Amino acid sequence: MKSKTKLILIKILHTVIWLFYAMTILYTLYAAIVDKIDAYFWMAVGFVVLEGIILLIYGGHCPITLISEKYSRNVSVGFDIFIPKWIARYNKMIFGTIFLVSIIIAAYRFLT
Repeated sequence: MKSKTKLILIKILHTVIWLFYAMTILYTLYAAIVDKIDAYFWMAVGFVVLEGIILLIYGGHCPITLISEKYSRNVSVGFDIFIPKWIARYNKMIFGTIFLVSIIIAAYRFLT
């Protein structure tokens, strides 16, 4: 299989995983806002925490990005995923903030 084909397959996989985590984080915000702090909320939190641990282990980089670098000379922001470059650049800040707000709202709901 050619490097270009491998990179496209990796980009598709990376995009699907990114969509899963983006929707998971958005779900935590939704659940916190509507006071639906249930098993699904805690599962979503667990998935996000797991992703955070993986990012910590890999020095803040997604391991899929590290694999993608083997198949491309262009390693600019977003080269390895089918999302807009500005989202790829600020991905952790955007979704980290959303997740933090979710946790703050959920903590407030839990404590009141």
